[in-house]
Amino acid sequence: MKHDTGYKLLFSHPEMVRDLLCDWVPGDWLAEADFSTLERMNASYVAENEKERHDDMVWRLRLRDRWLWVYLVLEFQSEADRWMALRMLVYAGLLAQDLVRRGELSDGKLPPILPVVLYNGQPMWSAPTNVRDLFVAPPPGLADHQPNFAYHLIDEARLRLHPATSVRNAVEALFRLEHGRSPDELRRVIQALDALLRDPQQQPMRRSFTNWIKRLLHRKAASTTLSAMATEIDAMSDFMEADSMLAERIETWFEEATQRGLQQGIQQGIQQGIQQGIQQGIQQGRVEGRHEGEAHLLARLLAQRFGPLPEWVDQRLKQASEDELSSWGEAVLSAPTLAAVFGERRR
Repeated sequence: MKHDTGYKLLFSHPEMVRDLLCDWVPGDWLAEADFSTLERMNASYVAENEKERHDDMVWRLRLRDRWLWVYLVLEFQSEADRWMALRMLVYAGLLAQDLVRRGELSDGKLPPILPVVLYNGQPMWSAPTNVRDLFVAPPPGLADHQPNFAYHLIDEARLRLHPATSVRNAVEALFRLEHGRSPDELRRVIQALDALLRDPQQQPMRRSFTNWIKRLLHRKAASTTLSAMATEIDAMSDFMEADSMLAERIETWFEEATQRGLQQGIQQGIQQGIQQGIQQGIQQGRVEGRHEGEAHLLARLLAQRFGPLPEWVDQRLKQASEDELSSWGEAVLSAPTLAAVFGERRR
């Protein structure tokens, strides 16, 4: 939850929203956009149980002679929300209602609305991006009456990013840090981010990144060392302090996390092997127990009919297969002699 809050704080900066739209939302409309007019609007009208949706942001910017409204949803779920298209349709409808109520119209018409979903989960987003795909095919003649509304999806883990040494803007740096796989990669991105945010006017966003990187390091660090390193991480006053920390400490965190993962895998394998062995033992014991019981019952029947059994019969019964025991059991009532039960001629 702290990580998510830091993410939302980053996208409360207009520079982050600008770079997100310019790089990851294609369209000719960008040529008309005046990003110096980008401002965040109150989204309290979009309510669930009369509580504001703090995960959602509403921005607006000028497109020449009119406004464009951007509805941005930050999605932190572990998997795709199947009904996201329906949610976005409802949110856009509530936004449109509020625009009508406040008279934010152009020639008596509503301004354009751009719905964007930024998803930072690892599994690929699989939910429909158009609400029409949530409905069954309509009967002939009703297609025009079905809702047709799509949102633009930005699936972070599937984006094609530039090399870490040539990070274009803070949004791309965020995506690279979020999905970085090695300490060296994180260091390069932090160094590139430092070059991007040196301007004094960038200090508010720099502070937001510092707080977010602190939380990132907490998540990346192995839990065995986290308690010892938490104070050092929390004491960071600027995200570039993480650069030396990465060089000196975080590689061991990654190694310990990897080692712990291997140990957990081995332990799980051992436990699974033990469980499989127990199951196999139980099954084998059941089979052997049933086999021994059948041999014992046949021995009693043979003794009742032919008297005390010689040693060779005991040996035959101990070595018998399931089929042999079944065959001898059928012959015990009709065979004239003990040897005949076993298909032998003995005196």
